[in-house]
Amino acid sequence: MLTRRTLGLATAALALAAGLSSGAALAQQKTVVEFWHGLPQPLGGQLEDVVKGFNASQDKVQVNPSFKGSYPETMQAAIAAFRAGNAPHIVQMFEVGTATMLAAGPAVKPVHQLMQETGASLDPKAYIPAVSGYYSSKDGKMMALPFNSSTNIMFYNKDAFQKAGLDPNKAPATWPELIEAAKTLKVAGIACPFTTSWPTWAQFEQLGAIHDTPFASQANGFGGLNAELKINAPLYVKHVQTLVDMQKEGTFRYGGRDNKPDGLFPSGECAIIHASSGLRSRIAKEATFAWGAAPLPYWPDQIKGEPKNGIIGGAAFWVMTSPKRTPAEYKAVSEFFTYLAKPEIDAKWHMDTGYVPVTFKGFELAKAEGFYEKNPGADVPAKQLTRTPTTENTMGLRLGNLPEIRNIIQEELEKAFQGQPVQQSLDAAVQRGNVVLRNFERANKN
Repeated sequence: MLTRRTLGLATAALALAAGLSSGAALAQQKTVVEFWHGLPQPLGGQLEDVVKGFNASQDKVQVNPSFKGSYPETMQAAIAAFRAGNAPHIVQMFEVGTATMLAAGPAVKPVHQLMQETGASLDPKAYIPAVSGYYSSKDGKMMALPFNSSTNIMFYNKDAFQKAGLDPNKAPATWPELIEAAKTLKVAGIACPFTTSWPTWAQFEQLGAIHDTPFASQANGFGGLNAELKINAPLYVKHVQTLVDMQKEGTFRYGGRDNKPDGLFPSGECAIIHASSGLRSRIAKEATFAWGAAPLPYWPDQIKGEPKNGIIGGAAFWVMTSPKRTPAEYKAVSEFFTYLAKPEIDAKWHMDTGYVPVTFKGFELAKAEGFYEKNPGADVPAKQLTRTPTTENTMGLRLGNLPEIRNIIQEELEKAFQGQPVQQSLDAAVQRGNVVLRNFERANKN
């Protein structure tokens, strides 16, 4: 015999089942997009908040973000998934993986092709050229969607400058000025006047771009897989010899590879650092001294006219293919990309994270909101990226297995710091790096 309580529970269960069924039906109506990224916390959480904003803005597409480890780990996971026939719809890939992604052929659907096929619009000219150029074909067609971009700039300790009798509101603009400032800081008792993070990115890749000098032939690899390194040219030899000499006199400290030296500046240990613009948020949180930001210095005797634009770091979003992928799924991806391209999304991401705005309108919107007035120097990265039109030496690098080449350069740089002649070290870096490039060429030649 059914009691009133049993009937009530049964009714509630039926209602719950109906609700779940309705919810499941609603979920089934949405087109699901799998998005793999390589940003750890807290940036990963901020990226996933951007995705939540898109999901809440409409009711037809559900983007599912998944953290897959470091950028190299994310790349390997995506390649393995493609081979298994179940690649994600979108994968976030660091800038040095661009040549590898382009060589993936049918595994990748170029963004310009995606937008054309789905009837969506994406204007490459809306993007800062130094950003869009890195992820475009040589004829200007966008291959991936730029999103989290950074560049390398100079941070300096204003309190240390004041202690040394230097103008705390005037950063060194040239390398001769930086050398003299470092000597003055040393005399004033600063144990580490100058250091650099990301040695290859800051002291080779950026150096070449700013001085409009090739890092490699074939327009830094944009012109073909047969590129060869050019980092044993006179500019690079002069520059590395300067760093070696500064290390001997105690005005420069080699703090290690990649971003290992990052902590030397916010701790107050080193007075000047060349580092990713993304270090700004950490400095703001940890530094107990007044500090400033400025463009990277240049060699006046090695440059024609003004210094050129720097090049970017960071990552872009690539569209991957799969045997069972439907037109509706590609359409959903293009709708997500259209949302990400909005100036207000770009500006908010820039202001929240410290990455540079990737669009002109995003930069102008941040300016209009007074962000740069409240955060002096936060506009330095964007200004450095936009100060001149791009050339074939300032669009970026399109070299296969660039992470491996970076490690080779760092190894040879360390040998120079240990006493090996600079020319010998850079000749060896070129020779070893070219072996990597030839291997990549053979593996990917059509």
